[in-house]
Amino acid sequence: MRRKHFLKLYEYEAKNILKRHGLPVPQGALITSANHASGAAAKLKPPLAVKAQVLIAGRGKAGGILFADSFEDAEKTAEKLLKTNVKGIPVKQILIEEKQSIKKELYCGVTIDRFSRSYVFIASAVGGMEIEEIAEKTPQAILKVLINPQQGFHAFQARQIARKLGYRGASLVELGRIFEKLYQAGVDYDAELIEINPLAETDEEAFVALDARIIMDDNALFKHPKYQKKRVEEERDRAPQESEALRNGLAYVKLEGNIGVIGNGAGLVMATLDMIQYYGGKPANFLDVGGGAPANRIAAALDIVLSDPDVKALFINILGGITRCDEVASGIIEIKKKNEITKPLVVRLVGTNEEEGKRMLEEAGIHVLDSMEKAASRVVEIVKKEE
Repeated sequence: MRRKHFLKLYEYEAKNILKRHGLPVPQGALITSANHASGAAAKLKPPLAVKAQVLIAGRGKAGGILFADSFEDAEKTAEKLLKTNVKGIPVKQILIEEKQSIKKELYCGVTIDRFSRSYVFIASAVGGMEIEEIAEKTPQAILKVLINPQQGFHAFQARQIARKLGYRGASLVELGRIFEKLYQAGVDYDAELIEINPLAETDEEAFVALDARIIMDDNALFKHPKYQKKRVEEERDRAPQESEALRNGLAYVKLEGNIGVIGNGAGLVMATLDMIQYYGGKPANFLDVGGGAPANRIAAALDIVLSDPDVKALFINILGGITRCDEVASGIIEIKKKNEITKPLVVRLVGTNEEEGKRMLEEAGIHVLDSMEKAASRVVEIVKKEE
């Protein structure tokens, strides 16, 4: 079983896609150095918005979006942002855009409703906030329309949504076109989520996407080689362990606890996390080595988890099927020989070549358990004693 991952696009990447699909976005320029800011801004009309490109929500409230009244101010503002972190993420890229005169802010997006096995179009006359916040504060303001993926999203459906948001005449037609194009962009790029928030109605009664977000399904990245390459090569605001896991073909998610977890199979790893919590512990990560993992992949997994300073002890939980227990043992022993296992280690090993794997580990001085419950209880006990 393969754990599902997603690729989040930066705002400028999402807007480039929207622009290619004929959606209105502000005039803008991407910079990576404050020295380039004035030159880039000179092609635009002030006032300007200077926006940190980080893959987190709420960057505006965190100081990641600033404004400038001139080209010189834009350069100073960009220099300031490039020296800061937004919610702990260093700012490496900045999007400078023409600031818009806003009459009203809307929300629109497309995501997947797995229960109904269809797309769902979501719209609201209240934009500029997270959709969860809108749902909490004004649930009656949210419209949801299920879209049959085989039939597609029709113009009349888009116009009905615009009408329910209070628009008539030319504005209704234009808004309907924007909704249609947004849906098509999401389908073309295999988006788990595509949204414009806010979609601004300007004082000139035009519409423009002030911010945009796209999250792509990584299972479909083979159809989008440009983004597949970006996913591997760029850090994408990931933890170092997540980047290293990606390079080694491992499924890794950083969590907030102190017990490292390695297992084979997403279901087994999830059960391991639950078991650790049941005994009062806190998992530091999810790491699935997958089926049939050879010794070198096990060794890579160990390196990744042990490199996390938050990890106080490590739990390796293997239920061998196509994964051979002796291969797992070889990977553990390889790391132990390098004197890299400096933290307490608890191993549960059951399945194919189990006896050989246990023998190898016992000879290397590593005790092996065959009960997942006992192993989980043991690793939690070890961490609590250290604390």
